[in-house]
Amino acid sequence: MTAGVVPLLQDALGALVDLRPASLNAARADRSGHRSAAAPLAVVHARSVADVQAVMRIATLTDTPVVIRGAGTGLAGAGLAGAGSICLSLAQMDRIREIRPDDQLAVVEPGVINADLNAALAGHGLWWAPDPASREISTVGGNIATGAGGLLCAKYGVVRDAVLGVDVVLADGELVHFGHRTVKGVTGYDLTALMIGSEGTLGVVVGATLRLRPLVAGAVCTVSAAFADVHSAAAATSAVSAAGIQPAILELMDAHSVRAVHDLLALAPPPAGTVHVTAQTDGAAAPAEAEAIADLMRTHGAIVEVTADPQRGAELLRIRRSMHPAMAALGTTLIEDVAVPRSRLADMFDEIARIERDYDLLIPVVAHAGDGNLHPNFIFDGPEVPDRIWDAAGELFRSALRLGGTLTGEHGVGILKSRWLREELGERQWRLQRDIKAVFDPRGILAPGAVFADTGPESTITDEGER
Repeated sequence: MTAGVVPLLQDALGALVDLRPASLNAARADRSGHRSAAAPLAVVHARSVADVQAVMRIATLTDTPVVIRGAGTGLAGAGLAGAGSICLSLAQMDRIREIRPDDQLAVVEPGVINADLNAALAGHGLWWAPDPASREISTVGGNIATGAGGLLCAKYGVVRDAVLGVDVVLADGELVHFGHRTVKGVTGYDLTALMIGSEGTLGVVVGATLRLRPLVAGAVCTVSAAFADVHSAAAATSAVSAAGIQPAILELMDAHSVRAVHDLLALAPPPAGTVHVTAQTDGAAAPAEAEAIADLMRTHGAIVEVTADPQRGAELLRIRRSMHPAMAALGTTLIEDVAVPRSRLADMFDEIARIERDYDLLIPVVAHAGDGNLHPNFIFDGPEVPDRIWDAAGELFRSALRLGGTLTGEHGVGILKSRWLREELGERQWRLQRDIKAVFDPRGILAPGAVFADTGPESTITDEGER
């Protein structure tokens, strides 16, 4: 029935149905640098819950796949719309419906930009804590779909800790509400938590009730530490966690990353092999915590700078926040995402160094060291990911699993990591999770090929990395 889908969409939704070649082509790609092999049937720019329901009812009637999309900032390929599918864009559902300072909650639509939300909340003395690197351009709905994290999650948690409830349109078009407006609520299974990180495979999140925090009062102190090797830097960050200190930010950049960022920003070249750790503390105890972190860094051989000056702190943090553009300047980049227990961070860097030697690769790494989340970047030339890059990535994923870690800390599985999912979950859990998807999406029309696909990314997409 594919031939009749577009007329049905146009009859129901009129001008919201976008058939322009540029729009269809844009829906094939996300920030992972990958593209689907062909364009979708249409892009629908939903503006209301009723629009989403209409799309899902037509999709169910015609057995048409639906790929849900926000700002297209994903890094795992879950939002790539391909041949024969409908791309359901939620970017225009961008209203903040309610802010309740007394209950410290907000109710928003999925297309609200993360940074715009916090700008609106600031006047109420509140903020939403998730802080992904894409916060200036990513949507709250996308943050929820991927279970996003970011620089601040070591202290303030990830998206899963900041959502009280979600409004969801199911595959058949029915609207349901999961969760509560209360801080506590344990009636039934936690279906809100199930939706967070589900990557568009279970339903369409059309609204969210968010848990807010008061803006942090007091000083903000920044610690910048330069190490001669990554092992010492990783050991130092583990020591911070072991000491019970909880900085808002604790980031580690290996020598490859430091050099690339200095080149990008035209900064003075660092000494060869220099590794950076950047920490930030906030609140009433910020100065004392910053000094305690600095002492631990020095104990592990670092040269340390501590500042309470906001401008200088922003300059130091700018080095870390420039990581992604610095990688793009090196060539085509496969940005990966694994997490290990914080005590095994140094061991994971040893594994990455071994993989670099074994595969003759350069793998710059930046890590959210406060929670053990690493982002290895595989750099290569040309538009397609070479087989040896996928082989090296697979070895890296398995190394993380051997160290008690996980395939993904915040980017999600999407299409790119689906081939390795069984290795982490095990056969029984993998089947249980597929069974859960079948309950929510019995016709298999939501995000087909994402998360639970049996084959690797080369069977569903063509790799055209961004420069």
